[in-house]
Amino acid sequence: MGAKILQLGCTIRCPHGATASAQTTNMRVKVGGGYALLVTDVFTIAGCPFVLPGPTPHPCVTIRWMLPAFRVRVTGKPVLLQSSIGLCLAADGVPQGVALVSSVQNQVSGV
Repeated sequence: MGAKILQLGCTIRCPHGATASAQTTNMRVKVGGGYALLVTDVFTIAGCPFVLPGPTPHPCVTIRWMLPAFRVRVTGKPVLLQSSIGLCLAADGVPQGVALVSSVQNQVSGV
């Protein structure tokens, strides 16, 4: 059984509650009314409140995705699925936790 394909307009947050915004290169294929998100898309996180022990802020700023679809591609690039794992990263590349995905379209699934 497949997982739902992520689309522009779904909600993606870092583990500390800040919202991520996607900049997709896909302008060809829509699922559930929004363009399908690709593993190569850029995801920016703004306003993460995370602070390391001490006074140093260490917010999440981007997401690196792992485990995209194996079979579903748009312009040769794998789409992201609800089961894909998004690793939230600080500016220095340190992993901060896993992205939380919600409000995903429920019409199209992929593997």
